[in-house]
Amino acid sequence: MNTLRIRRAAIAVAAAAVLPLSLTACSSDDSSDTKADSTPTAAEEKSTPPADDASMTDKPFGPACAGVPADGAGSFDGMAKDPVATAASNNPELSTLVTAVKKAGLVDTLNNAKNITVFAPTNAAFAKIPKADLDKVLADKATLTKILTYHVVGEKLAPKQLEKGTYPTLQKSTLTTAGSGESYSVNDTSKVVCGNVPTANATVHIIDTVLMPK
Repeated sequence: MNTLRIRRAAIAVAAAAVLPLSLTACSSDDSSDTKADSTPTAAEEKSTPPADDASMTDKPFGPACAGVPADGAGSFDGMAKDPVATAASNNPELSTLVTAVKKAGLVDTLNNAKNITVFAPTNAAFAKIPKADLDKVLADKATLTKILTYHVVGEKLAPKQLEKGTYPTLQKSTLTTAGSGESYSVNDTSKVVCGNVPTANATVHIIDTVLMPK
C-alpha cells in the first residue's frame, strides 16, 4: 500500500515538472511564428515603387512662381490657353519683355511658332541693364531682334533637358543650360526663377538676367 502511494506521488511530481516545460515550448513556437509572419520578405520590400523624381518638376517651379497671379489670364491656367506672346502680355512680371517683342515686331512670329521654348527675362532682369543702354537697344530694331530671338529655342525643353544641354536658338547661335532638380542656369549667367510654364504653343522658363548672343 505504501509502495503504491509512493509511485503515485512520484508520477504527480514528474507531471508537474513536465507541464511548465511543455507550455513554455508552445509559447516559444507561437512567438516565433508571429514574428516570422510580421517580417516583410525581400520580395515584398522590392515591390514598393521608388519615388519618381520627374514628378517634382512636371509643373511650374521656382521662387518667382509665387508672383504669378492665382487666377485670370495671367495665371498658369490662363497662360496655358494663349500663344506665348499673348500669354506673356498677361503676366505683369514680363511687361518689359512684351514691350520689346512688340517693338521688334515679333508678336506674330512667336504666337504662330510651334513647340518652342522661350527663356523670358523678368522686368527685374531688364532693369539690370543701364537705362541709357536699354533705351538704345529698344530703339534699334535689328539689335533688339537679335537679342530677343536668342532667347528662343525651336523645341520644347522639359526640366530634364535643362540639366546639361546646348541648344540652337532662332538667332542662329547656341545657348547652354545646366542644373538639376528645381535649380537651373542658362549660359552660367542667368537663373531660371520660374520654370516649366506652359502656353498654348511654347514652354516658358522665366529667367533673372537678359541673355546676350555670343
